[in-house]
Formats: sequence, C-alpha cells, structure tokens
Amino acid sequence: MSYKGIGFTVLFVAILFAAELSHVISPDSLVLLVVLVPSIILHEVSHGFVALLFGDETARRAGRLTLNPFAHIDPVGSVLLPALLIFAGLTPIGYAKPVPVNVSRLRSPRNQSVLVSLAGPAVNFILAVIAGLMLHFKLSHELSQVGVYSASQITIDPSLVDRILFYMGSINLLLGVFNMIPIPPLDGSALIERLLPAGALPGYFRLRGVMLPVVLLLFLFFPGALARVFTPIIDLWSRVFVP
Repeated sequence: MSYKGIGFTVLFVAILFAAELSHVISPDSLVLLVVLVPSIILHEVSHGFVALLFGDETARRAGRLTLNPFAHIDPVGSVLLPALLIFAGLTPIGYAKPVPVNVSRLRSPRNQSVLVSLAGPAVNFILAVIAGLMLHFKLSHELSQVGVYSASQITIDPSLVDRILFYMGSINLLLGVFNMIPIPPLDGSALIERLLPAGALPGYFRLRGVMLPVVLLLFLFFPGALARVFTPIIDLWSRVFVP
C-alpha cells in the first residue's frame, strides 16, 4: 500500500470516528458505507473489463482492473464528499476515479462504447439481484424454522448479515438506476451519445466535461424529486425479495 493510500485510509477512519463521536452517524450508516465502496469499485472495474474484451487495454495498463480500493480513490468523491454529507447528517454518496477507456481502440467504437458504458449499471443490477436472492432464501429458511402458524405472529430482528444483504441490494439498485439517467457524465448518456450525429459529438464532449457538478447538485438539492423515482423501485425490490 502506498503512503498516499495509507493517508486516505487514516483520514477516512478519522472522519468516521469523529462523526460517531458527534452522533451524526449510525451503525446502519457504517454498513451502508461498507457496502457502497465495493459496489462503486465493481461498477468502475466493469467498464475497463468490457473495454478490454473489445480491444482496449488502457485500463489494464493503468493498473485499474483491480479490486484494490486505493487504485480507485478520488480525493473529492471518495473522501471529502462522503465526509461532508456524514457531518451534515445526510445519506453519504460518492464516486471513484473513472476507469480510463480509449474509445478509439475499440473494434467498433460507436457501438461498443455504449456497451462499455452500460456495463457499470448492469453489474449493479446483477449484484442487486444476487443480494436479493441471498436475503430471500436466508429469511425464508429462518421463517420455515418457526412454523407456518407462528411465522405470521413474530418479527425477526434483522441481523448484521440481513442488513448487509439489504443494503447491498438496495444500494446497487439505486446506483444502477441513478447511473442510467441520461445526463452526462452518467452512463445512461451513452444512449444519447450514440444517437447524435458525428458532427455534434465535439460539442457534446465539451458539455459532458462540465456536467458532474450539475449532477451532484441535482442529488443534493432535489432529494424529494429523486426519492419519488427511487422509493417505488426499492419498494418493488423489497416486495420481490423480502418474504
């Protein structure tokens, strides 16, 4: 581990410790963070892996096809932003450094670049289903142990494993849906990019480079609008997978 990675680790642990002392973070918030980090990393790595399948070795040569979190840490998105949200008592969100992809090295750049972009949300949706199935079978087994008559009269206190699986499913579902919003630089914008004529792409790329702050402001200042989209999706996931 590099000195830079150690520094980020110490800083982030210190932030979490200070937040705990200030009573602005709950045990569930810690579980959420534990789930969020690998979910974001797998999302980013999937972009580089699919690009590699299509002929672009940029991510591999940059050492980004790894699950080591320190290879993906962004000082602002991975440390500062989540820390500020924790201290503000808000749901922590964050982002990692984008995995580098050289679209020109893909065998079919315009078509395969769409698949590279959609790989991240696809991995999040797959993880949401896997976590949901694991939670479903675990809870179904526990309910079967208490009998059909008493099952309707008891409440099972969710264990740490239950919480991890629930957050793994719901967070990955939210990551997948959020990244499919067709606003650059989110992954869903690749569908719009594919439909644009080649002559409009330079202007689009310039616009994409300055849109990240707009997306963050959308998340921070219009949580109600996003909640109206995300809450029914999480409710549907819960009805499908939680017995």
